[in-house]
Amino acid sequence: MEFFLISMLNGVTYGLLLFMLSSGLTLIFSMMGVLNFAHASFYMLGAYFAYQISVKIGFWPALVIAPLAVGAIGMLVERYGLRKVHKYGHVPELLFTFGLAYLIEEAVHLIWGRSAVDYRVPAELSGSLFKIYGTAFPEYRGFMMLVSVLMLVSLYLVLTRTRIGLVIQAALTHPDTVEALGHNVPRVFMLVFGGGCALAGLAGVIGGNALVTEPGMALSLGAIMFVVVVLGGLGSLAGAFIASLLIGLLQTFAVGFDGSLGRLFAPLGISFPSGTFLGELWGLTISSAAPVLPYVLMVLMLIFRPRGLLGTRDV
Repeated sequence: MEFFLISMLNGVTYGLLLFMLSSGLTLIFSMMGVLNFAHASFYMLGAYFAYQISVKIGFWPALVIAPLAVGAIGMLVERYGLRKVHKYGHVPELLFTFGLAYLIEEAVHLIWGRSAVDYRVPAELSGSLFKIYGTAFPEYRGFMMLVSVLMLVSLYLVLTRTRIGLVIQAALTHPDTVEALGHNVPRVFMLVFGGGCALAGLAGVIGGNALVTEPGMALSLGAIMFVVVVLGGLGSLAGAFIASLLIGLLQTFAVGFDGSLGRLFAPLGISFPSGTFLGELWGLTISSAAPVLPYVLMVLMLIFRPRGLLGTRDV
């Protein structure tokens, strides 16, 4: 019971962090039709900005300033870069964002070096929130969950209950009508792209000290982020939320299991010689296969339901 509860809490925490990261990408794609390959790089920038700001004036100012700074950079990227190639179609957009990810990574190398930086959890949140069967649950993980839920609720209310949310959604499907009503559609898209990047920056602020802040962090979580988007369905925030929790729970529970196919079918007398491919596969434990399980799930989703859980178009 202790293993189940602790794994459940850790899986939900990790899943909510994945949603914070993937929500910005989903927002940008659903509103603009742009699949931003550099999105995880903005997550990395958020972590590094938060580290630099927290060294100077503390974590709490960094929680506000770093996402805003990343969002401002995102708006500049859209205004002076992405907008120039948007008219040529999706392939130039993908190439542009792919190249941008390399540029951001090299900039991080030049400014902060190639090693991990000492970005720590704030002292105010370094204690224990509660205990389950003697195992302490950190306060900071509870804070991560709180910020993720508040972000989800705020994003939903902005998009569905405010005038600016209605303008944003209408600008994608009826840009000429929205412009005739006096709204600047290119500016709306710039704000959407910047807002999506700011969400990635917020995920970097929250997740950078909980995990690790180093130049490879964009690559390590970037691949999982796209798995979340594919599983949930391109452009679906609700789908991204469900897929994030699913992957978080799947990986967390899988890491704690040492079972294998060999142990499962041993009572039936089914086995394969060691040293062969089937023998190695038969002895592979679930915990060692945990990192690839999300990708297996994504392949199965692409085979049986290409539009994802709640998506409206095929991948």
